[in-house]
Amino acid sequence: MSLYSVVVPVYNSEHTLTELYTRLEKVFRETVQEPFELILVDDGSKDRSYQIMEELRQKDSRVKIIQMARNFGQHPALLCGFSHAEGDFIITMDDDLQHPPEEIPKLINTIKERDDVDVIIASYEGRKHGPIRRLGTKVSVWATSKMLGKDPDLQITSFRLIRRFLVEAMLQTNTYLPQIGNLLVLSSNRIINVPVHHDARAYGKSGYSFRRLVKDLLYDITSHSAFPLLLVRDFGICSFLVSVGLGIFFLIRYFLYGVSVEGWTSLMLVLLAFFGITLLSIGIMGIYLMNILNESKKMPHYVIRRKDV
Repeated sequence: MSLYSVVVPVYNSEHTLTELYTRLEKVFRETVQEPFELILVDDGSKDRSYQIMEELRQKDSRVKIIQMARNFGQHPALLCGFSHAEGDFIITMDDDLQHPPEEIPKLINTIKERDDVDVIIASYEGRKHGPIRRLGTKVSVWATSKMLGKDPDLQITSFRLIRRFLVEAMLQTNTYLPQIGNLLVLSSNRIINVPVHHDARAYGKSGYSFRRLVKDLLYDITSHSAFPLLLVRDFGICSFLVSVGLGIFFLIRYFLYGVSVEGWTSLMLVLLAFFGITLLSIGIMGIYLMNILNESKKMPHYVIRRKDV
């Protein structure tokens, strides 16, 4: 029999943790009928999440609990959970009950039937995220498809089942701000989607604000692609060619017809536009330099405050 490790990043989820555990335990006991362990990683929660995690640990030794020193983010929390997982297969899911535990057997049955597949990622039927989250997801899917050569039809979500060897490979990476979805795409092309039901969020609101989504997208683009630099380069080449053409045109017009160039306002507008492009170019290069600096620091992805595993 296979052991399944369910890794759940926890952030301010005191209202959902008990129900999440109860439903997971029932699914593995009645439907899957194979052993499992539940790894809960408290990512700097400000409510009673860790106290509830301790209660679940006392109730069931299969529950492993970890508290990080501060909020490091979902992906570092997952890596922290991966490092304590002992299962042959690792399942990742959210703590807000939008990923129904009852859908896990679909992922397990598929991986058992498909020996040629390394990762099963849930694709949502009737996504219940808000408009900002849905827009951010669409833009992110398009961007990662272009940057990583990913199939644009492949949905990347946080509800997935991964073979152990890929998890061990991801634990060897030391990149700044790791993104689990990107690491999976870079590590294997044997990834498929399985449609699952997606529930509405019962408590609170998503931590993925518009600002957070934009920040993650900019990091993804600048860490996996030179597209912004190439875009600025191409704009500079086009601007140079246009300026040379206009210079020749105005010279010919001046010598043939004696017409000089006029228009102080238009000249200022052009100068302002090009100064803006120059500052934008410097800003883009600054982002790449900051990424390089952060990579060179080799800071830990997370710091564990306490654990009971």
